[in-house]
Amino acid sequence: MKFKEIKQGFLRFVGHYFLHGAVNVLCKSLKINVQNSDGIDKLLSSGQNIVFAFWHGTMLIPWYLQRNKNFSALVSQSKDGDLLANILTKWNYDIARGSSHKGGKEALEILMNKVRENHSVSITPDGPTGPPRIMKAGAVIIAQRSSIPLVLCGIGYDKKHVFNSWDKSEIPKLFSRVNVIYSDPIFIDKDLEREEVSKIIDKCSIKLNELQTKAEKFD
Repeated sequence: MKFKEIKQGFLRFVGHYFLHGAVNVLCKSLKINVQNSDGIDKLLSSGQNIVFAFWHGTMLIPWYLQRNKNFSALVSQSKDGDLLANILTKWNYDIARGSSHKGGKEALEILMNKVRENHSVSITPDGPTGPPRIMKAGAVIIAQRSSIPLVLCGIGYDKKHVFNSWDKSEIPKLFSRVNVIYSDPIFIDKDLEREEVSKIIDKCSIKLNELQTKAEKFD
């Protein structure tokens, strides 16, 4: 076995047992400023399920904020996915393991089933491989077909680590300030034609980028 493989195995072993605790310490150190949360709070407190969408590169804090709130998430079956699933399970997410890049229809059906099982779903609409910050159809389609509202979320950190990944994944530094901005709930008519749904997807992509840009501004 090569040294690189041994190192990766060791890091995954450490991550499996200690990453959740480290992430909790990090998140609890943050100064989180939440804006326009009334809409999502009213929906969730009334028992209304939603589709919750945020960019792949900003995923940590949205997942953290919606822990213990009856959400489901689709996590890949890779070894890195094992680490993520471990964290989300401890945050009381209902986890579906699957491959969202092998078949969009398969991933869509998995999440639709989670809605039928009375879960809200969290989704990164530019995942799993991009292009970054361009919305794919999944979040809008699930909201439309399930007749549940879609809520978008922009996330900004004043101090952060940016990784050299396709999504330029961002992790806040300890004690950073964080801006979280929710959209108003978006309701999508179940009877819309495909062309009209495509227009809504484009509008939601623009709106999510607007929220992201606003969230990234600090005084």
